[in-house]
Amino acid sequence: MTEETPGFDEKPDVPSGATADDAESKAAEPSEEEAAAPAGDTDKTVGLTAQLDQARSALGERTADLQRLQAEYQNYRRRVERDRATVKEVAVANLLSELLPVLDDVGRAREHGELVGGFKSVAESMETVVAKLGLQQFGKEGEPFDPTIHEALMHSYAPDVTETTCVAILQPGYRIGERTIRPARVAVAEPQPGATPAAAKEEKTDDEESGGTEEV
Repeated sequence: MTEETPGFDEKPDVPSGATADDAESKAAEPSEEEAAAPAGDTDKTVGLTAQLDQARSALGERTADLQRLQAEYQNYRRRVERDRATVKEVAVANLLSELLPVLDDVGRAREHGELVGGFKSVAESMETVVAKLGLQQFGKEGEPFDPTIHEALMHSYAPDVTETTCVAILQPGYRIGERTIRPARVAVAEPQPGATPAAAKEEKTDDEESGGTEEV
């Protein structure tokens, strides 16, 4: 049995011929496992950074896709609403177009004093309903002729007009908003060729009278 000598410290193995300083330097150097540890941590950090960058890139792509889908949906909804309004307007216009002959009959009955009794109540109720649907009547005597809203069925000349004028409304026109569903059918009159309009005659007469007074 060997007895250990008190106070004796084990020293690292030193090759033969090595000095004490070499032994201390070897003891101070880190082992291979200790030297490899910091490199492993660095690789792990680099890997996590790369994963974070990939996650950010994927998030940016998904966000862009979501924004694009949202914009496409908004455009689709606006297009559907516009088409729905157009279809409704066309349907109402077609319905009211079928009622125009009835409204013409009501107008003629009113002109001849035949709109009385229960027929008058029904006619007024129908006119109220079509007005709520947006139907508007247009066309008045004396207004300038406009080929976009008037249809000339009769033509004549008149000395008292300065431009082509609607002198009689044969059938009123109707519109819904800006859509004309039937032009006003009218009789028009143009200025008499070579004739001086009445207004010009009056102006000329006034000038002559003023001139005569100055001479006196």
